[in-house]
Amino acid sequence: MADTNFNERTERSEPVDPGGVPRGTKIGSYRILGKLGEGGMGIVYEAEQQNPRRPVALKVIRGGRFVSEEHIKLFQREAQALARLKHPSIATIYETGRTDDGQHFFAMELVRGISLTTYIKSDEQLAAGSLTPRLKLFLKLCDALNYAHQRGVIHRDLKPSNIVVISSAGTSDISSSAVVPPEIKVLDFGLARITDADIAAASVVTLAGTIQGTLAYMSPEQARGNADEIDLRTDIYSLGMILYELVTGELPYELENLTPYEATRVICESAPKSPARTFKGRRIDRDLETIILKALEKEPQRRYQNALALSEDIDRYLSSQPIFARPASMRYQVRKLVERHKAGFAFLAALLLLVIAFGVFAAIQSARISAERDKAVAAERAAANEAQTAKQVSAFLMDLFKVSDPIQANGNTITAREILDKGSERITNELQDQPPIQARLMDTMGEVYDQLGIYDRATSLLENALAIRRRTFGNEHPEVAKSLHNLGNLYFSKGDYIAAERSYREALQMRRKLLGNEHLDVAESLTDLGMLLRRKETKEANDEAERGYREALMLRRKLRGTDHPDVAQTLNNLGMLLYANERDYAAAEPLFREALEMNRRLLGEEHREVAINLNNLALLLRDTTRYDEAEALLQRSLAMERKIFGPSHPEVVAVVVNLANVLQRKGDLAAAESMYREALELKRKTYPETHWEVATVKGLIGGCLIAGRRYGEAEPLLLESYPVIQAAFGSSHNRTISILRRLVELYNAWGKPQKAAPYAALLPNPKP
Repeated sequence: MADTNFNERTERSEPVDPGGVPRGTKIGSYRILGKLGEGGMGIVYEAEQQNPRRPVALKVIRGGRFVSEEHIKLFQREAQALARLKHPSIATIYETGRTDDGQHFFAMELVRGISLTTYIKSDEQLAAGSLTPRLKLFLKLCDALNYAHQRGVIHRDLKPSNIVVISSAGTSDISSSAVVPPEIKVLDFGLARITDADIAAASVVTLAGTIQGTLAYMSPEQARGNADEIDLRTDIYSLGMILYELVTGELPYELENLTPYEATRVICESAPKSPARTFKGRRIDRDLETIILKALEKEPQRRYQNALALSEDIDRYLSSQPIFARPASMRYQVRKLVERHKAGFAFLAALLLLVIAFGVFAAIQSARISAERDKAVAAERAAANEAQTAKQVSAFLMDLFKVSDPIQANGNTITAREILDKGSERITNELQDQPPIQARLMDTMGEVYDQLGIYDRATSLLENALAIRRRTFGNEHPEVAKSLHNLGNLYFSKGDYIAAERSYREALQMRRKLLGNEHLDVAESLTDLGMLLRRKETKEANDEAERGYREALMLRRKLRGTDHPDVAQTLNNLGMLLYANERDYAAAEPLFREALEMNRRLLGEEHREVAINLNNLALLLRDTTRYDEAEALLQRSLAMERKIFGPSHPEVVAVVVNLANVLQRKGDLAAAESMYREALELKRKTYPETHWEVATVKGLIGGCLIAGRRYGEAEPLLLESYPVIQAAFGSSHNRTISILRRLVELYNAWGKPQKAAPYAALLPNPKP
């Protein structure tokens, strides 16, 4: 039972010993029935009031007549705080007083139930994976605290043991919580602060040096003992800790066995463990994680500013509405719209595909909308304009999606591609007088087309978005940098590495200049430029790529926390550089596995990033002759990629080629050739016959045919492949040298050394 403080009078001539008042003793008009609990300042008894006759909880201050002035002030402050509060979720005070011999006491409502601590550990709803009853119970707690704050009372000692959970019927049986959340009572205002009273704030450390309150639930400013910094947002932090524990069943910090100094340092400096993990078979939603982490911000001004704001976001989360803690990006608004109106969407599968594509850009949109809004007047105005743009973009998109309504569609089947094409046409024709919104929508639609492999439409939209933004904002602006970066992604997807590098470098230089070096957009530019540099396969490019990856990894860990999809992405990319370019398998493998496990935990098994991690780890296993494990991982990656992108997307083709290569190395040449030829046909759908991507697959088929001693079939494929690869990468590139070696191998195995000689002469250190 939590410490519920009460005052008492005694009719005995001697002062009451608060450590051992026997049953039946009368204190004032109250008869003691037994002890309920005790805290650092007082003892709480179950007692019976004589008039009116009712059970009460009676709190008696420790020390009798010899109590210190500091304890008396705290005791009186608790009584004053409770006297202000008449709320169904806050225990009611009945009487406060002092006995003839100087014993301070007060009486209040007797609450029967279990502590929230016990509820967290015992409630079957958590084991069943349903968080809704717990969140509804938390809303009751927020309502009680908001009421207290409005009346000038800050609790300062919120923790599960100070909250009693009772059933709707008022008994300790809480089995009905699956249907109706139980009632609660907030207790122990012993450390409460009354904001409009002229009372000096007490330190969290007593004169004896012991902690007054529970350190694990204290905000950083309270743990430091900075009384001047403590306000109602201190309670918001404690609410965040309680919410974290309600959702996950544990606390975000490991404070056991730490000294008070070490624990305070952890609270003030360490980031909380991410709650976004697989929990009891279910993954915690990103919105809920965002709410929890906002309540646990180290700086009070970054938290929810009151309990009402926190409860509003919980309520919006429960009703699948966009939460206020996340900016209203277009992708986010669409997802919430779908969640609220599932039955009205006749083409759910196509819509889900579109939402997944938009999800790639959510973090970037969120970072831009929220950046710099608390700085100078100019920055505030820019943030306001950004929010207005996002709102108008969301309205445009939701209007576009009205075609998903069966009534609007008139019974016709509508595909995601048709929605995209209709949207891009409307953007071009209807928004010419709103260039910021037109450019934002073109940019986003272009990214989606790029992700779907529809490069012609993506090129037109992204190039137009860049031109509009340059006319609107000038040549140097974060929006211009965003367009340049997205164009770099598109050129990279198309295999135009020269254009991609030019766009990436211009975007990176602009972002460093405008945003500073410690910004998530800078980390994004470094990561994607590194992917391009890695494909140059030169020492200078590799060194630059590694420096960029390590800087991006440092930035993302600092700004995102150690457990985040962006961190996993950077770990994966650094692993690819060490594996593919440096051949440092021992260093690369743990990076791949860490990225894979992090993404599985954060994103679930069926996600594009997980498919990429599986593919990359499989390539390393292939090159270390662990073929069976590599084949199994590639089969899983391929199935996932086909499910996400369809059968002919470039991402799918890359996995098909990798699986074919593993099968070839295992000696299953027939299966390998079949998959290579499947990849060739898919490449031809995206690239012209003279593109190096097509030539590369021809060379791989040629190598497979050589292994099967089918030299006559291999020759034309390799002869077609060589000049295309040489023209694209130059004579000294590894890809060109690989084709040359394959030609030499072909003619020597075929018994035609005279044909092998001219190609052998082009190899580094040619042998006679």
